[in-house]
Amino acid sequence: MPGLRVVLAEDHALLRAGLTQLLVAKGFEVVAAVDNLPELERALADPAADAAVVDVRMPPTFTDEGLRAAIAAREQRPGFPVLVLSQYVEQLYARELLASGDGSVGYLLKDRVSDVAEFVDALHRVAAGGTVLDPSVVAAVLDRRRDSPLARLTEREREVLALMAEGRANAGIARALVVTEKAVAKHINNIFAKLDLPADTDDHRRVRAVLAYLQV
Repeated sequence: MPGLRVVLAEDHALLRAGLTQLLVAKGFEVVAAVDNLPELERALADPAADAAVVDVRMPPTFTDEGLRAAIAAREQRPGFPVLVLSQYVEQLYARELLASGDGSVGYLLKDRVSDVAEFVDALHRVAAGGTVLDPSVVAAVLDRRRDSPLARLTEREREVLALMAEGRANAGIARALVVTEKAVAKHINNIFAKLDLPADTDDHRRVRAVLAYLQV
């Protein structure tokens, strides 16, 4: 998505500079690169911004300022694409980010930025309306969900749902599991039915399925 105008929020100067350089090299336009909450809020309010890459923890308290600013921006602009970066696996953060059900959100660990292709692909998918969760978050959820209502899903359906949570489209899921796209579509329809998700656009139901997956 060449020319996408991105707000970047990261308080570490070297990482901010590195991310800015990376994004520009990959065809994005960085309209603001900020290191504190007030500047982030102003940048997110700029209608020229098409998307944002935001660190969860920002000054002054280094708790969840970046996440809160991103959620507030999405309340003002529903569906505004946000890719959140975190140092740690925080399932609660991922769930709060997804709570609107609008899609166009991502949650990655900062370590994932070292894989440039994966990071850029995640930003493209989020900007295109997709939902991307870090595989480490997905793995943590899997470890805690063996006795949840999701237990009604078969092992293969759980694998498909995990890949959906990572933001994979049907074709990507099919490649990862070495099955046909038709088989993936059937599994996804079974997942929707077993999670009692009403008929809607597939994108909305995919987000709702991932939200169900993340519930405590």
